[in-house]
Amino acid sequence: MVTSTTSTTATPTPTPTPTPTPSAQNAVNDATQALLKNLSAGSGVDTGTLVTSLVSAQFAARTAALKTKSDTLTAQISGVGTLKSTMTGFSTALANLVKGGTLQTQPTSSNAAVLSATATSGAKLSGLSSAITVTRLATGQVARTTTAVADRTADLGTGALTLTIGSAKPVSIDVGNGSIDSIAAAINAAKTGVTASVVTDANGGAYLSVKGATGSANAFTLKGATGDALDIGGNATKTSLVSTAQNAQLTVDGIAVERASNTVGDLVTGVVLQLNAVSTAPVSLTSTASTDALTQAVNDVVTTYNEVLKTITEQTDPITGNLRADPAAKSLLRSLQALVSKPLVGGATAGLPRSLSEIGVATNTDGTLRVDSALLAKQLAANPDTVESMFAPSGTNALGLSATLTALTTSATSTLTGLGASTVRYTAAEADVAKQQDKVTDQSAQLTTRLTQQYASMNSRVSAYKSTQTFLTNQIAAWNKDS
Repeated sequence: MVTSTTSTTATPTPTPTPTPTPSAQNAVNDATQALLKNLSAGSGVDTGTLVTSLVSAQFAARTAALKTKSDTLTAQISGVGTLKSTMTGFSTALANLVKGGTLQTQPTSSNAAVLSATATSGAKLSGLSSAITVTRLATGQVARTTTAVADRTADLGTGALTLTIGSAKPVSIDVGNGSIDSIAAAINAAKTGVTASVVTDANGGAYLSVKGATGSANAFTLKGATGDALDIGGNATKTSLVSTAQNAQLTVDGIAVERASNTVGDLVTGVVLQLNAVSTAPVSLTSTASTDALTQAVNDVVTTYNEVLKTITEQTDPITGNLRADPAAKSLLRSLQALVSKPLVGGATAGLPRSLSEIGVATNTDGTLRVDSALLAKQLAANPDTVESMFAPSGTNALGLSATLTALTTSATSTLTGLGASTVRYTAAEADVAKQQDKVTDQSAQLTTRLTQQYASMNSRVSAYKSTQTFLTNQIAAWNKDS
């Protein structure tokens, strides 16, 4: 009886061989079958196609993974850029609207032909009421030569002119060759506030015209070093005054005042007056709330907000969003959603609206906003100054929607914690993927070279074997024929 014995020596457990991916294994199988078929048929092997197939199979999975990662990073970088430009555009557009001044209460003149008015940035003009009478406009001194010059290059006097404006220190002006053109150019080059030009009459005669700034303090004299051809002021005989320098005169609420300019910004708080003409009748200056402009602004903000929100939600969609896992993008979404309830008026009196939600901006179930027109109209009628402060802040209110949105955008696009940091991170990752792709390319080239050499050697041996086979076949056939 034969008894089987079991060895007590433990057999080492073999290391598992990594399982190729189906696509890679199929490529290897196809290549092997092609090799066997060609060898058995004795027709040679297409080593180029074979090597290409084997190399492609070897790196197919890794190449595909790297391409997918690269495409994802490219989409993420593009998505971050889209969000940054969208928020910056929203913030800039609102800031420009506020700077334009159309959202704040505007001064209104009863006779703009005599007196027009504009509000200074951030001015609070509700309740404005003033009566202004313009009795004289400010003028600047204008003088000209009395004799026409036929030749604009002719010498009128060399050396220097001495210009004295009011009580200021005299200024010496070198007139060069002394022609009428060079004199005008020299006066302008001095940049004293006095300007000169050459005016040609219908007969071709040239006159020098010299003008000073408005206001009596800006009256000037001009004296030549030799002769009096260019003297202005004093006892000059070859020039004449077209107009004298004088201040504007006006009465504001019964108080007579003078100003050197027709543009006056220090008489009515928050208002710049432009004096256009003289009138014996007083001009009423009142204010008009920008109700229509504010209503339109609220609607425009809501429309733009919804467009911005759509862009952000698309990028952060938990299934399809390129930035669904980006913390900065998700933080931006939360900040934007909180904007509607954020206080926009500092130190507001109890009971007055402080946020967009309190003046009629409501949130829909999908996160978009809508305008409750009735509530907005009610707040504009009852609290126009407060609503205006949300868009055109001034005084103690340093907040306002524009400043709040600008701060939100700055934080959201920060290179430390915001979208700027995301761009840095994705760009670095993209560069790393590019290096890995280059490495795969190098490895593919090396494997291609090695396999090509191996199969070239194999083809050489197969060719030798086929030659021997042919010789032996022919020899055997000859032997059989002889026998």
